[in-house]
Amino acid sequence: MSKHKKIIFGIIAVFLSLAAFVAAGGLFLSRQYAVPILMYHSVNPVSDKERNRLIVSPEIFERQMRFLKEHHYNVVSLDSLIPILEEKKKIPPKTVAITFDDGYKDNYIYAFPVLKKYQFSTTIFIIVSEVGRSLNDRLDWGQIKEMQDSGLVIIGSHAIGPDPLYKMKTEKELRRQIFDSKKILEEKLGREVLAFSYPEGMFDQHMKELVKGAGYKMAVATKPGKEFANDDLFALKRQRISTNSGDGIVLWAQASGYYHPSKGKKRNK
Repeated sequence: MSKHKKIIFGIIAVFLSLAAFVAAGGLFLSRQYAVPILMYHSVNPVSDKERNRLIVSPEIFERQMRFLKEHHYNVVSLDSLIPILEEKKKIPPKTVAITFDDGYKDNYIYAFPVLKKYQFSTTIFIIVSEVGRSLNDRLDWGQIKEMQDSGLVIIGSHAIGPDPLYKMKTEKELRRQIFDSKKILEEKLGREVLAFSYPEGMFDQHMKELVKGAGYKMAVATKPGKEFANDDLFALKRQRISTNSGDGIVLWAQASGYYHPSKGKKRNK
């Protein structure tokens, strides 16, 4: 073989090696990708050391929503992901969903006006037994209904009470947390409840099957574990958003679909 041909074959070999490397990298990234679901709790100007990691100030929340708007993110309602994931369709670029857990009253006072300003959909997961409680820190039924009727807010279940499901002492109580919370919300709000959020992100396979059996179409956690596929509709990963996410680079990473440092929990029985 001539020296000229050896050079040509060498170039081709290098090119093929690079192509294989890029393809392998693309396959790895595709397996790591999970549609970005942002998880908020409280939007409040008052700091609370005990739950500070769950609080985002109204100023930072506004900044985060403005970032999503100005950078042309495709902010979708959580339930709109159901057919996409069921049919294994490709997620549109820069798609992101917004969720809130627990049903803090400040979601209505501070977050809701910003969501209306940018016309962003969100899902709020309600702890049924805490609606309108005497501490006056949770949403009441009127506020929940008003937000739902805006067309921007979808209500999901965060169980009857705040305790993780593994603390339920009987199967009857476990089923009540999952089944009855859905029934109560639907009776109060007059709409089907499609989504469930595992309290504290903790669940096992049995709990997951109960959620399916109750008639929910999807469930969210935080980081359920490698044994659950990223497109598992009943073990969807979320990104916990905090004050630190006020930095545009951090929020960009969390909304990329590849950033999962938050420690979700799965309990095995």
